[in-house]
Amino acid sequence: MVTNATGAALDESIAGSWRTPAWAARDVYRHPKETLSFFMVNANQTVIEITPGGGWYTEILAPYLRDNGHYVAAVWDDAITGQPQYRYNLNKQLREKVAGNGALYGKAELRKFDAKHPNFGPAGSADVVLTFRNAHNWVEDGNAQDYFNAFFAVLKPGGTLGFVDHRAKAGTDLATQIKTGYLTEELVTGYAKAAGFVLEDQSEVNANAKDTKDHPNGVWTLPPTNQHDKADDAKYKAIGESDRMTLRFRKPAA
Repeated sequence: MVTNATGAALDESIAGSWRTPAWAARDVYRHPKETLSFFMVNANQTVIEITPGGGWYTEILAPYLRDNGHYVAAVWDDAITGQPQYRYNLNKQLREKVAGNGALYGKAELRKFDAKHPNFGPAGSADVVLTFRNAHNWVEDGNAQDYFNAFFAVLKPGGTLGFVDHRAKAGTDLATQIKTGYLTEELVTGYAKAAGFVLEDQSEVNANAKDTKDHPNGVWTLPPTNQHDKADDAKYKAIGESDRMTLRFRKPAA
């Protein structure tokens, strides 16, 4: 039976003293409790997070799943040549974080994969796959469909794909999506449905009506990347982080 991720265990992980203070300050934009509840992430599940960067969600999910579940951080295999470089330093930071606190992260698994040929583990082995603000990179790299196919393969029948990314205005052309980092919901659902998923529900929990999506350096103009002139700090701080789609896909039950 699928239920929402609510209760003291999730609250305790979100309120954990181990969380990086600057990252916890972003809860107002990333809404971890509401997002994980919408994705129905329970503490006894096997959850694979795709390329977690430095570990923003790892700091919440790994302790939450430690006792009764299994947290898997899927990271690029640095031994394979030609892996993407846009999160290389963050992947290194994640490895150091996990290795540096065995009590908190000792049961977390860092599972390596080839970014050009993604495979996230044995078929039908995961309850949930989560991806946060990654898909625009796969679209640019030209292998987004391969990722969605791999998500479908690793999930159990009835499993969940929880998806968050920067949201483009409907009808935005592909070249503009790649340039700005904002993707249309139509594009994303197309990849998911082609892989075999059903769009079960969508949420506005990570929406931001202040985001006009027409910034000079695309989504990276906004916090937390802040690729803008210092004189414009107040302007973009007032907007906050990007408008994001939050989609829950289901792998049909056998």
